[in-house]
Amino acid sequence: MTAYRFYVGIDWATEAHRVVVLDADRRALHDRTVRHEGVALETFAHWLAEDVAAGAASDVAVALEVPRGAIVDTLLARGVHVFALNPKQLDRFRDRFTVAGAKDDRRDAQVLASALASDQPAFRRLAPEDPLILELRELSRLEDDLRQERGRLTSRLREQLHRYFPQLLQLVPAADEPWLWALLERAPTPSVAQQLPRATVRTILTRHRIRRVDADAVRALLRAPALPASPRLARSERGARGSGSGRCGGGRRGWRQARW
Repeated sequence: MTAYRFYVGIDWATEAHRVVVLDADRRALHDRTVRHEGVALETFAHWLAEDVAAGAASDVAVALEVPRGAIVDTLLARGVHVFALNPKQLDRFRDRFTVAGAKDDRRDAQVLASALASDQPAFRRLAPEDPLILELRELSRLEDDLRQERGRLTSRLREQLHRYFPQLLQLVPAADEPWLWALLERAPTPSVAQQLPRATVRTILTRHRIRRVDADAVRALLRAPALPASPRLARSERGARGSGSGRCGGGRRGWRQARW
């Protein structure tokens, strides 16, 4: 276990972080708030390494609950030693100070700093991550966001189709395949679908490599009698998809975005 001259606890927040600095005897030296902004974080890291530690950044140990992010990267770049603690473990250390359940940013920051001084093995020492790992993590997070957005859009599309054009759901029950979206762009209403040329349907199927149904089967389905609906409903559904103002969450543009 490494001994440090200063122990810093950071209670992480979205807009501003509460910071408490203790000396080696766990006496409070500083208590401040740091905005979650580029300049503010750089200023804080400089102050901690140069003013508090007099240039000996490795004499400073920082404890926080988040193992990555701008504040971690900024401190590591300054040579400060950074440690992460699981939030559930922080709850146990918090009981040493109080049994009250109310949130107290200053107390949590002090608990982090004090726990790091007394129970360093419970923390995980952080190190700068490879830029490729960071990029991969961000791409994975973006992929998850897109998958969720695609799921929301297709669910709303399915709900809308069920209201006035349910025969399309016999082709793709979940309304989540790009070839169906392409078909719907060419035949947005039952009346238009009934006039759709066979060549257009065949082109869509070929382009999307769909072999489980052929153009004739799709055309037969499109020509099936539609649900009885007022012309106003059909116009409103078509306008909602085209303008992005309806329940489809962006109409055609939304579907294209959901394709990635």
